[in-house]
Amino acid sequence: MFVKVLTKEYNGTKHYYASLVENNRVNGKVVQTVLLNFGPVTEEQIPYLKAAYAKKKPRLVYEE
Repeated sequence: MFVKVLTKEYNGTKHYYASLVENNRVNGKVVQTVLLNFGPVTEEQIPYLKAAYAKKKPRLVYEE
């Protein structure tokens, strides 16, 4: 499973749409199946969504 982010541009502004996707092999070919649509997201939310569904959890907050 991974988070797939699509970028579309309307009137010079970028819009981001995220969905949770799973890869499956069907008849020898890889097919992506959408499990969940998050809908429109901001550019700041993208790393947090990817980190939430990553296998190896990264640290998003670093202490100095």
